[in-house]
Amino acid sequence: MGVLPTLPPKALPPMSLEAIRNRLPDYAKDLKLNIGSLATEPALTTQQRAGTFVASAIASRNAALTAALVAEFGAQLSTEALTAAKAAAAIMGMNNVYYRFTHLVGGDYASMPAKLRMNVMARPGVDKADFELWSLAVSAINGCGMCMESHEKVVLHGGLSKEQVQASVRIASVVHAVAAVLDAEAALAAGLQAAA
Repeated sequence: MGVLPTLPPKALPPMSLEAIRNRLPDYAKDLKLNIGSLATEPALTTQQRAGTFVASAIASRNAALTAALVAEFGAQLSTEALTAAKAAAAIMGMNNVYYRFTHLVGGDYASMPAKLRMNVMARPGVDKADFELWSLAVSAINGCGMCMESHEKVVLHGGLSKEQVQASVRIASVVHAVAAVLDAEAALAAGLQAAA
């Protein structure tokens, strides 16, 4: 008797933003309200807002939230902008660790060449200010002060306002908090199931 091929499991369709909001428990009501209102944040262009949601979701590392927000906001982005938002999360995942280290440890490390490829920073495929805004949001999630300062300067020099910077970081903070709550609720549910 032959061995049957193993088929990959069928992927469930991603949840909607509304479904994510409905999964939030009562203690996270403020997050539910905030993520709903930020979905239409008027201080940002559609591309800036959608890219911030996508990059922030990826940086927040919750699979369900990432799938939901990429489905919700990725549709509002061109292929190039969606790729750039993902790239901002990817490159900041590396840069935030490296530059936070050089800043916190100090000494000679800050003057040593990083020797890390960062080509996407020079050619992101979208407006440089938008890419930098997404990089700033991810840097806020990852807690790299040196990166936040650097990206804020570039964004402001690129013509964006402090209100746009604040709106982007507000999105990042709420997305990150929603990811943490979803992770906590999953862990608590798994613990209850294991105890039963």
